[in-house]
Order: sequence, then structure tokens, then C-alpha cells
Amino acid sequence: MPKLPVLMYHGVSANTSNSKGLTISAKNLEAQFKFIIDNGYTTMHFSELQAMKSHENFPEKAVIITFDDVYVNQLEYAYPLLEKYGLKACFYIPFEYVGNVDNWNFGTEPIMNIEQLKTLKPEVIELGLHSFSHGNYMDMAIGDIDSDFEKCNAFIEHNKLTVSTVLAYPYGKYPKERKKQFHFFNMLNTYKITYGLRIGNRVNKFPFKNNYAVQRIDIKGEDTLAVFKRKLKKGKRWV
Repeated sequence: MPKLPVLMYHGVSANTSNSKGLTISAKNLEAQFKFIIDNGYTTMHFSELQAMKSHENFPEKAVIITFDDVYVNQLEYAYPLLEKYGLKACFYIPFEYVGNVDNWNFGTEPIMNIEQLKTLKPEVIELGLHSFSHGNYMDMAIGDIDSDFEKCNAFIEHNKLTVSTVLAYPYGKYPKERKKQFHFFNMLNTYKITYGLRIGNRVNKFPFKNNYAVQRIDIKGEDTLAVFKRKLKKGKRWV
């Protein structure tokens, strides 16, 4: 079974001194992107996985790049680098905050508006869901999660956005209690969600053991290039 690391990013800063935690500097991000392309990796969208009947034609070295929260700084710094190196990525949208700021967090980072989201070339960026209100699914009642999905779908339809059926769980959280998880996964199936993304920090094997528990590797702003290389190859547990 082929290996498939899924990298998770958040904010991007022009200032190297701000490269820490969930924010990476554009300089460090470019070094990581350059390593990916120089070392023969093929970047993919999740929609390409869906189209595969088997893993026989899977790229020898594949990786999926993901960004949560659709910050304007991703448009300013990450998107040009993706175009420069001919890479693909997936951006996940908390719809309630589109055109506003990250009120679930510090309320200081601008979120892309509809027009900005529509400027992203689909051959470069695949848009996906990040809940409506950036809620923690582990703490939400099933009825509230259902309402959240309804709001997501209404927003997508009203604004005529092309959004994949891939859901990145806010905070990487989803119900773990058996009965609630059963209902949650059934709900994802009802809403035709094809993949659900947690954190986990391990390299996946494709096909996934559970399409609703796909693991992502958390890339931190302070990661050196050497740390990034190890995470890309073996996941966080080997760092």
C-alpha cells in the first residue's frame, strides 16, 4: 500500500520572526515547497483519490498539502508559492467567518471573502469544508452538528462556490464516544462527505483504513527544514 502524508498548515507570515506555532514564515514555507518539488513528490487533491479505482497508478511519492481557515495571508504568501513551484493544495473554509476575521481565535486575522476565494485557480486549490462556525465536533450535540452542515450547504449554494466533499475537523476533533461517533459518521455519509481529516501526525497508507479518520501532520512555524523532512517521510512521532 502506498504512503500518503497529508500536511497541515494554518497562517503564513512575511516576517521570519513570527514563524512559530500555527504560523509559518513565507521563507520557511518556500524552503519546504522547494524540498517537495526537488525530491520528486507529486502533490494531489483529494478529488484525485476519489477518482482512483485502485492504488496501482498511485504516484511513487505523493503528498497532500492542506491549509485550514482560508486566511488572507494564505492568499498573499502561500498561493503565489504554490503557483511558482507548480504545486496543488487544499484550503478548508469556516464559512461563517468568510470576509470577516478569526473570531473563534484572537479576532485579528482577516479571512478571505467570496471574491478572493473565487480567484483561486481550481487546478491549484481545491476548496473544502471546515464546519460552518469552526465548532469542535467533540463538544457539539449531534443535532447542532446537523444544523452546522445545513448552514454550510446553504452558504455554498447561495454563493455558488465549488467546494469538495472533504471535511477538515476544526481542532482535529471529532466524537470519540462510540454511540455518538456512530451517529456522526452516519451523518457524514448522509451529507456525502468523502473524507474526514483529523490530526494524528502519522503518514497514511492509501487506501485509507477509515475515510473519516484521515491523519494529517501538523507543520509548525518553528520546524527546521530537517524536522520538516522527517515529518514528511515518517510523521511527527519520529521527530
